[in-house]
Amino acid sequence: MTLLRLAFKSLRARSLSTTLTIFSIGLSVMLLVGVDRLREATQAGFSGTLSRTDLIVGARGGGLPLLLSSIFHIGNASNNISWDTYQHFAHNPAVAWTIPISMGDSYHGYRVVATDDNFYSHYRYRRDQSLSFAQGHAPEGIFDVVLGAEVGQRLHDHIGEEIVLAHGIEEKSIFNHLTTPFTVVGILAPTATPVDRAVYITLLGDEAMHFGWSGGTPPAIGEASPKLDPSKLKVDEITCFLLGAKSRISTLYLQREINTYKPEPLTSIIPAYTLQELWSLFDYADTALSLVSGAVLVVGLLAMLIALYTALNERRREIAILRAVGLHAGQIFLLFLLESTLIAAAGAVLGILSVYALLFALHGAIESRFGLPIALVGLSTRVELYALATIGFSALLGTIPAFRAYRNSLIDGLNAP
Repeated sequence: MTLLRLAFKSLRARSLSTTLTIFSIGLSVMLLVGVDRLREATQAGFSGTLSRTDLIVGARGGGLPLLLSSIFHIGNASNNISWDTYQHFAHNPAVAWTIPISMGDSYHGYRVVATDDNFYSHYRYRRDQSLSFAQGHAPEGIFDVVLGAEVGQRLHDHIGEEIVLAHGIEEKSIFNHLTTPFTVVGILAPTATPVDRAVYITLLGDEAMHFGWSGGTPPAIGEASPKLDPSKLKVDEITCFLLGAKSRISTLYLQREINTYKPEPLTSIIPAYTLQELWSLFDYADTALSLVSGAVLVVGLLAMLIALYTALNERRREIAILRAVGLHAGQIFLLFLLESTLIAAAGAVLGILSVYALLFALHGAIESRFGLPIALVGLSTRVELYALATIGFSALLGTIPAFRAYRNSLIDGLNAP
């Protein structure tokens, strides 16, 4: 305990150099731990976006683009699938429920998702949380619209207000559906998922916006648009659909049946497995960032070594006095070792606390700006190993100035310069 108090007082006597060294190590640890925490937080956020959905079904193409476009609203689907195909599988005896999804329009840069009541009844996130309304209710009429929590908050739309949707997913579309305004009837409660960043209409509402279009294009300039007749509205195509099976065993049979469906080329994916494919793509970047962060940590530890070693000449009289009052050479060695360990421990704690403070403060901004769901995650074994490794390596490096101090304590006296 005496040596520990001496180590604290010695570090406090050199507060400026000690603070700078702690800050250097803290920054290094923050980078190293930050990469790990951001990766795991992103994984937790992505994984929690969709729960209890067994399959996602879309047109033939890659599984990862299908997942990103249908759930995270990143990119576009390769093609549409016919309504007859959807109905075929929706009425399959092994299927418990389905959620049809049609996309292709936007509202001030936010995706417009056309779906039905099954979306509000069966969509689950964060294991078993269901969607709820902060205001209003689900769409009932053709021109009813529900806003995600972020859309309502950022655009300040309110219940009863009329809004105009735009064709395409660009933030500034060149074509607005001015003849078919929608009325806001509900605003969803926040979910911290991509659900918050979308606008929801009915499938017939999507058809109404494009009534009289041909091949995905509006009537030519000067060509009269047909008058909207609600009785003639019918759904011909959708972008994809989510599927919940009646049992886990039937999921694989359904997937094989869908992927080999001859009337139309389809792709069905199990979300959890496709997410693993996404993480494998991130492994290279994660490894590279970890190596860079590790190199920065080594630089921080070397800075600590240099600070302790260069202070030895200034502390030779201090060491001689400590010997004179009764400390033996081994205790001098241990004192310097304690100082390096305390500096590293303080830096590791500072770095870890900084990471979690930034993660807490910026996760909302990251989600809204980049569309990446970020979950707040706790300490992991990996982070604990980083902290212990930092302290261990600093103690190892601390033996260098400690051994030099040990030698000086044997040869120096009170008359040392």
